[in-house]
Amino acid sequence: MSQHPSQLIDQALVAVESGQQLLNKSLSFIKSSCLNEAGRVSATKLDQYQLVSYDLAFSAAELAGAKCMIDYARKIRSNRDNHPELQIEERVTLQFCAEILQNIRSRLAPRKREFGLSMEDFSNTLDSSSVQAFCDEHLATEKLVALGQLALQENGRTGDYVLEEDKEIMRETFRNFASDVVMPLAEEIHRHDLIVPDEILNTLVEMGCFGLSIPEKYEGLQPDDQEDNMGMIVVTEELSRGSLAAAGSLITRPEILSRALMAGGTEKQKQYWLPKLAAADPFCAVAITEPDYGSDVAGMKLKAERVEGGWKLNGAKTWCTFGGKAGVLLTLARTDPDPSLGHKGLSMFLVEKPSFDGHDFEYQQEGGGKLTGKAIPTIGYRGMHSFDVFYDDVFVPDSNLLGGEAGLGKGFYYTMAGFSGGRIQTAARANGLMQAAFEAGINYAKERKVFGAPIGEYQLTLVKLAKMATLLTSSRQFTYAVGRLMDEGKGQMEASLVKLFACKSSEWLSREAMQIHGGMGYAEESAVSRYWIDARVLSIFEGAEETLALKVIARSLIENAA
Repeated sequence: MSQHPSQLIDQALVAVESGQQLLNKSLSFIKSSCLNEAGRVSATKLDQYQLVSYDLAFSAAELAGAKCMIDYARKIRSNRDNHPELQIEERVTLQFCAEILQNIRSRLAPRKREFGLSMEDFSNTLDSSSVQAFCDEHLATEKLVALGQLALQENGRTGDYVLEEDKEIMRETFRNFASDVVMPLAEEIHRHDLIVPDEILNTLVEMGCFGLSIPEKYEGLQPDDQEDNMGMIVVTEELSRGSLAAAGSLITRPEILSRALMAGGTEKQKQYWLPKLAAADPFCAVAITEPDYGSDVAGMKLKAERVEGGWKLNGAKTWCTFGGKAGVLLTLARTDPDPSLGHKGLSMFLVEKPSFDGHDFEYQQEGGGKLTGKAIPTIGYRGMHSFDVFYDDVFVPDSNLLGGEAGLGKGFYYTMAGFSGGRIQTAARANGLMQAAFEAGINYAKERKVFGAPIGEYQLTLVKLAKMATLLTSSRQFTYAVGRLMDEGKGQMEASLVKLFACKSSEWLSREAMQIHGGMGYAEESAVSRYWIDARVLSIFEGAEETLALKVIARSLIENAA
């Protein structure tokens, strides 16, 4: 007699917990190997385990995603318990859990000793007969083919999103906008490296898109008494489906600036700036990264020297996305020249400038200061332009020092507060891009004939589509689960985990969508080539993959290990 779907999901949880048990043992081993005389984890010793730490971080992300998928499948079953057959959401969950357990085994087993593991450890967990039987069953070719056929029939739908009613309305509204307005313009913007046009910007302003992270009392859309990460996630995902650069990333910068203002701005600064940001008047950009410093924020060198009535800024910033169009740049600068202070010598400024549409700009202040910028040529992520920006005696009044005098030396903390939502939003951007690539792959698989049959009828194509559906659904539901956690004031570690997982997944999925297109996938006229190029940037910004895995995720997991 076949098992009830809920029993299969219970088996998935037991198998996933065996993987978690193995991971926990390895984390404890690394911790014991890296303790210093004071009983704390030594950063120097931990650096000797970079490859191990990197693999453990990805394994932790996959396990966290699997648990979210199990919760998702159970929620689906509770709503459809009168359906005895496996639902698509349950099929995807079972395949994902089996897949990630095999992934983890392939990372850890070849170097057991380095992970502090033995053959017996594997025999009791991932190599146990029950776990292997689970994986064998749900990774069988016939199961993958059946899921691929179902994905084709569903035209890119991979299951219920399980959103609250208001979020479903938001999703549908912005999905229609992405399909009707953004997608028809996206290819021209990318091919000709154009600035995002007013047809997109003006409509998004009217829709209140730039106020998603700003409380209602400051004329935004977010409730005054709680965060609404889920609203931001849903909107970002649908806009990114239209275009990552020309729509999906537009609300990243106002979100960072508004979070920084909420964390450290004076009440007067909040009342002045937040309504302006909500109305996109002006647009804003973030100037944090420097030519020699990216994720290493504490090493920033751009100087801010006190003068009468304010400060003068001198130095360079890079990767300042939307820096030309923006009318204000959130700029991190060193207000204390003592290098030994590290991040404690940094402060944050709101640098105002006119808006420019081109690939370079020059702004001469009345007092002699000059701000110049030049767009960095990039292979993808085109539309907003990322700039090298040079500050030459740029004057900033005291009123534009974030937090006023109380904000001196706190720029690093305001940066962290500003970027706190950046990782979960980047996961949402990855999900939207994956959805677009998946739909493109589905459509082409149906239309293109090779050797007398649509390529969607071939076994290998169906297996590709099954795995794409699995990654997309798991990444989306993982993101939603973390968004709900963050709305409760939790989930910072989980946000790093899902960012790591979603961005890596988007690279693989967009690559496979491109591969399904064959030669046409490599043609610039095919949107799928843009999806693949754009996906590549996701693992680089908002916390480079390596820094995120080693310095944030693995470090925290190891420090908190038993």
